[in-house]
Amino acid sequence: MGRLDGKVAIVTGAGSGFGAGIALRYALEGAKVLVCDINATTAQTTASHNTAALSAFAMDVTKRADWDAAMQECLARFGRCDILVNNAGWSYTNKATAEVTEDEFERVFDVNVKGVYLGCQAWVGQAVQRGEGGVIVNIASVGATRPRPGLVWYNASKGAVWNATKGLAAEYGPHQIRVNSICPLVTATGLFSAFTGMEDTPDNRAKFTSNVPMGRIGEVEDVVNACVFMASDEAKFITGVNLEVDGGRCI
Repeated sequence: MGRLDGKVAIVTGAGSGFGAGIALRYALEGAKVLVCDINATTAQTTASHNTAALSAFAMDVTKRADWDAAMQECLARFGRCDILVNNAGWSYTNKATAEVTEDEFERVFDVNVKGVYLGCQAWVGQAVQRGEGGVIVNIASVGATRPRPGLVWYNASKGAVWNATKGLAAEYGPHQIRVNSICPLVTATGLFSAFTGMEDTPDNRAKFTSNVPMGRIGEVEDVVNACVFMASDEAKFITGVNLEVDGGRCI
């Protein structure tokens, strides 16, 4: 038996990185998953690993019509949706705040905050109506509570997700809907330079991890494991938590 047997999930940004890892593990744990990504090709690539449990769907998380279509597809294909993973995210490259363009500012809030807003609105109605509870997992960041120079507006967008997670948990707890977020440290997903502003070299990794008690950057599996736990019945009394998966970086 899997830890998510009989569950149905929507995972956004599931064409690569955290999202792909989450979708694949959810399927291994017994869930059916609508693999959502703005890139239809990468969504299909993820889904091709387990066609019995995974179904690809191209969508833009900043568009209400796309969310409505994703929910319709999920309900038509699987009959229900128990879990929503708001993973899709975007960031500009680490740089001086004065150099961040208005387009970059708008995009980072559109994807990282509006995408969660639209996703929750599209998903929560059917969960409340079904009356069996459900789970929302938001992917935030350690930058939500420990921001640093260079990614000010990205971190601010994740701070909004961090705050909204608690508000949603309080509002929908009476419906047995749990809402938590995962706050990862930078991971080895090819974005080290974009997030840190440093070239990805052994020396720079050592410099970055010098104040990480566990002495390394994150791995995709660290985040995936946390997302499986939070979606499972093992976490059935945990809600409103922003779980830092960071090797102690935020201590």
